[in-house]
Amino acid sequence: MSTDSRGELLEMVRSIVPPLTYDSHKGQAGRVGVVGGCQEYTGAPYFAGIAALKSGADLSHIFCTSDAATVIKSYSPELIVHPLLDKQTAVAEISTWMERLHSLVVGPGMGREQNIMDNVKGVIAKARQLSIPVVIDADGLWLVTISPEVITGYSKAILTPNIVEFNRLFQAMLGKQPEKNSSTENVKQLSQAMGNLTIVQKGQTDVISNGDKVLVAEAVGSPCRAGGQGDILSGAMGVFAFWGQDAVRRGVDNQMLREYGPSIAAAYGASTMTKTCSRSAFSKWGRSMGASDLIPEIHPVFEELFETSGTGTPIQRL
Repeated sequence: MSTDSRGELLEMVRSIVPPLTYDSHKGQAGRVGVVGGCQEYTGAPYFAGIAALKSGADLSHIFCTSDAATVIKSYSPELIVHPLLDKQTAVAEISTWMERLHSLVVGPGMGREQNIMDNVKGVIAKARQLSIPVVIDADGLWLVTISPEVITGYSKAILTPNIVEFNRLFQAMLGKQPEKNSSTENVKQLSQAMGNLTIVQKGQTDVISNGDKVLVAEAVGSPCRAGGQGDILSGAMGVFAFWGQDAVRRGVDNQMLREYGPSIAAAYGASTMTKTCSRSAFSKWGRSMGASDLIPEIHPVFEELFETSGTGTPIQRL
């Protein structure tokens, strides 16, 4: 388990944040796709998509069912909404769009209808073919639990289970329940069983492992468990996942990034930011805090965590 200082770990995340320059073009900072949203659940994909934008992505696409599209469109004009997920031609049509995307977030508000899950299997297969990062949360984890082969062995995948989802997946993969009071070892074992993809076990502290390294994200969140916070985490993680892979491609020189790799760096960054946003929102709203209250906190928290050097000096990005 890591004994690195918080400052070193934040510097690792800062190293993957792309510079903002006047000659950048639209989409260069991230084009994120969110696969989810059905008649019952329209808020989850909205939270994931808007969190991706507020974290720094340029474009956010939502691939949802036809009866969810109009509702999701009404939440924000900034989201690009595709009513494709329940169509027979869903995989082919979504695949055309995916060739333009940098990362994919699978699961928020997806539901568990069999035809939807079959389509999502095809979408994940296409993401693997394109070698883009995939973050899997919520009902996407249910799909992985019953069909782990869809993602096992894909090193650019990040799974974000809560304790119930983690226990279910651990049982499916290892044939037993996790050991009590051994969260770091449990997460490491599950990652290894799934071919060393990255697992983020959400909790009071988030435990992150790729089967080799284990990192505990110890940022303090809030005691309010309002629904939607996990969707914000997954959307933000979709952006950071692309940034991490792109930083490695660009040859960014950071010792912690070399040690932990881009997926753990992304997971740590998104976890730390989301928990800090939750704490900040709770300080203002208390028991009445909802997931929507985290959205305005993303900008100031991002600035505080990732736009300054370890000495508190603002990073010159222009």
